[in-house]
Amino acid sequence: MTGCQVGGTSLREPSFRQSLLLAAALVTSAASAARAADYVGDAACTACHDKLQAPYAATVHGKLFHEDARSEAMRHGCEGCHGPGSAHVDAGGGKGVGGLITFRAEGPEAIERENGVCLACHSAGARTHWDGSTHQMRDVACTSCHAVMRAVSPHGLLTRPSESQTCAQCHLLESSKTMRYGHMPLRAGSLPERDGKMSCLSCHNPHGTVSESLLAAHSINEGCYTCHADKRGPFLWEHAPVPENCLNCHDPHGSSREAMLRMSPPRLCQTCHDPTRHPTDPRLPTNQFVIGSGCMQCHVNIHGSNHPSGFGLTR
Repeated sequence: MTGCQVGGTSLREPSFRQSLLLAAALVTSAASAARAADYVGDAACTACHDKLQAPYAATVHGKLFHEDARSEAMRHGCEGCHGPGSAHVDAGGGKGVGGLITFRAEGPEAIERENGVCLACHSAGARTHWDGSTHQMRDVACTSCHAVMRAVSPHGLLTRPSESQTCAQCHLLESSKTMRYGHMPLRAGSLPERDGKMSCLSCHNPHGTVSESLLAAHSINEGCYTCHADKRGPFLWEHAPVPENCLNCHDPHGSSREAMLRMSPPRLCQTCHDPTRHPTDPRLPTNQFVIGSGCMQCHVNIHGSNHPSGFGLTR
């Protein structure tokens, strides 16, 4: 259906050519507005926004832009990110008045424009794969995670004091798992010898990667092996789920069981192993095969064995 009748008048959807002409007109209008505005200097900005000057001066951006400007954008100070401000000043101020970039993440188009300002300088390194990443495709703004105008975190200009707290703003389930009994040393708790040694960025790159779940490594197992190198192998006798995926048995964000297991043995083992050779019913405490409710009482080398007689992972 290409149109409808309203009051005897045919209302038709614009053609592809008309859409292109409209888009071109909008772009031309925006470009004309940008050319019409001129740079007025930081003094004009601080005349109204003086309360922002002190906290901003304490940030990395504040020091670089005003003490060690390395590019044309930096030399323009506030207007290096927000755009030329003459039209804004002439209009007497106001949010977004004069075509200024406000970094308020108001809609996908505004977010793309604002992120483009950040990526003009921060496009390399960890942000190489930003385009097409999960966060980019879901219209996550740089300012959703980074506080540019004030120093909230010791590094990274984050909106929260730590990386994990910043991620927890959206990833509530994963954050809650770190409070379980078995967890990675992510949370800053009462056991400094255990906790606070990792952050979400130890495994993930939020700015985009070529692997699933924004993993910094090429695969889940490669990421685990960076710390658990003894589980890498190769082994003479391999346990099939191990080289396939560590997450077959473990929950990396936290578990209520020892070793962050998804289920308690022997039930976890029974998801793959049919207990026909010897009964492993966990309801019978006298069963010799489930003493202590664990198959690992006998199969101790569960990740793999190099012993000539360790085909059953028993030695």
